[in-house]
Amino acid sequence: MSSEHFKGQYEVELKFRLPSKSDFLQTLAKMPHKVMLLDNVESDCYFDTSTQQLQAQNKSVCIREMEPSGIKLWIVKGPEFDRCEATNIINANSAKSMLQTMGYQVALQAKKIRSIYFIGQYHVTLDYLEGIGHFAEFAIMTDEQSMLANYKVELESLASQFGLSTPDLETKSYRELFIEQATQSTHC
Repeated sequence: MSSEHFKGQYEVELKFRLPSKSDFLQTLAKMPHKVMLLDNVESDCYFDTSTQQLQAQNKSVCIREMEPSGIKLWIVKGPEFDRCEATNIINANSAKSMLQTMGYQVALQAKKIRSIYFIGQYHVTLDYLEGIGHFAEFAIMTDEQSMLANYKVELESLASQFGLSTPDLETKSYRELFIEQATQSTHC
């Protein structure tokens, strides 16, 4: 794993709903890239207070377990849109227990299938959320806040090479999409 790709307190990320997974993969095959992970199952456990204070403040705390890679992460996002920090952890169950001891409770559990690729300094993920669809995220993590706007333009350009543009952009977080799906399925 190239951990250099995941260092920084800011993340510039563009997420696109894919019209065609096969078109995405065909384009990727024509570009120089490196594969970090293929078809990893990511299990995300989001925590919040009983009154959803973190969500109200546009913050999230997630413990992610990835298989078969065995990677385990503690991820904190927000309150700014581009604020994101992640750190490797050894024992996900202990981290979850610590959060519960501090008064947090499980607010959402979600799974996705993710492949991660590196194209230059950027990481690109191909994600599948069951019942929701396929997505591609184009991203970079950085500590350089002054570079955020430049990186966004560069990521838009990279995404356009895959035929993706503003109409394909997904502005909701995966957490929001999973919550919407759960809400819709309970109203059927």
